[in-house]
Amino acid sequence: MANRKIIDARGYSCTGPLMELIAELKLAAVGEEIEVLSVDPHSAVEIPEWVHKVRHQHLATTQSDGIWRVVVKKTH
Repeated sequence: MANRKIIDARGYSCTGPLMELIAELKLAAVGEEIEVLSVDPHSAVEIPEWVHKVRHQHLATTQSDGIWRVVVKKTH
């Protein structure tokens, strides 16, 4: 797990986890990985779609015990 920031967005719904990711990406260095924790199943679709659109790298989406984990790598 190289230089990975974790955003605990389990208290947010709808676009909250995505907004937290966007804010963190602005501060992150190129190459840094960010993992978003969310209980909102929309995050599993919404975050990867946005990441693809803005040309960062979606590394993984997993779900366990009701918690979604979406991992993104800043590419530019």
